Amino acid sequence: MLKPLHQNTLVTKGLKLTHLRMLAAFAETAQIGMAADYLGITQPAASRLLAEVERICGQKMHSRSGRGVELTEVGQVLAARAGRILTEMRDAAREIDDFAKGSTGHVSIGAVTAPALDLILPTIREARLSYPDIQIDVSVTSSDILFDQLLAGKLDFAICRVPEGGDPRLVDRHEITHEPITFVARKDHPLAKQDHVTIQNMLTYDWVLPNASIPLSHSVLSFVAAAGHEPPRQRLTTGSFLLTLAMLQQSNAIAPLSSAVADQFAAGQDTALARLNTGLNIRVSPYSLMTRKDALLPRAVQTILAVFQQILVRQPDTKSVE
Repeated sequence: MLKPLHQNTLVTKGLKLTHLRMLAAFAETAQIGMAADYLGITQPAASRLLAEVERICGQKMHSRSGRGVELTEVGQVLAARAGRILTEMRDAAREIDDFAKGSTGHVSIGAVTAPALDLILPTIREARLSYPDIQIDVSVTSSDILFDQLLAGKLDFAICRVPEGGDPRLVDRHEITHEPITFVARKDHPLAKQDHVTIQNMLTYDWVLPNASIPLSHSVLSFVAAAGHEPPRQRLTTGSFLLTLAMLQQSNAIAPLSSAVADQFAAGQDTALARLNTGLNIRVSPYSLMTRKDALLPRAVQTILAVFQQILVRQPDTKSVE
């Protein structure tokens, strides 16, 4: 049985969906004018909505500073709640639409590179056969970007890590596995034919690495330092796999890559790259399956997650998601 609303709730005081949309848009754009344009209203109307929110809540929601107008701490808290409520409303509309159409829908997935190849790709292949009318979008990028996109409701679930400074309390996480690292170079590289390649051997060449804040780079550089060596020469720092691949093919540079990537691009006779026989056991911290905390996932998302679970069960060295 539904319980009556307490008399002191924001809803009974007059807080409406339009107020929440205004707060979320202002938090996203950081400008009242841009927020008004996004909502399709005038700037005075947007300012009036903010004033109404302050009256209803009895708190100052925005203030002027040297950078213009910005949300106060209280305003940021309410804006974050507003964004979550609007995301749930969007998901509710998607779920209603799913029920009307049957086994259809749209699912947005994010992943770092290794699980994108090892887990998401086979999930998509299998889903295309069993659920051909479910459209799947995949974003492959770093954990910090994926984490923010997940919290903003732009992704339904993500396979990544909680980034530095990220709040793990905002997500539900199921740890999957560590990410092993393999060193790669072009096939005719001087080190490619050696039976055993040491760190000292590799340090005579340029390395291609992502930014030091990226877990793969951090793990590799920490391993090198712990072994008593100076950092490698880095004439190229990039998170782009395509640029890394081009650099490896056109120079004597080497790169540590996820072993899943190496399996795809440095295995077999017809590839341009080769694994280096280092014997090094370097692993990046585990990645996890993440959803927004206590999110009610649309039916299409639940369907694809079930397929993902089946793929996990078949993969060695991974933890299934219950």
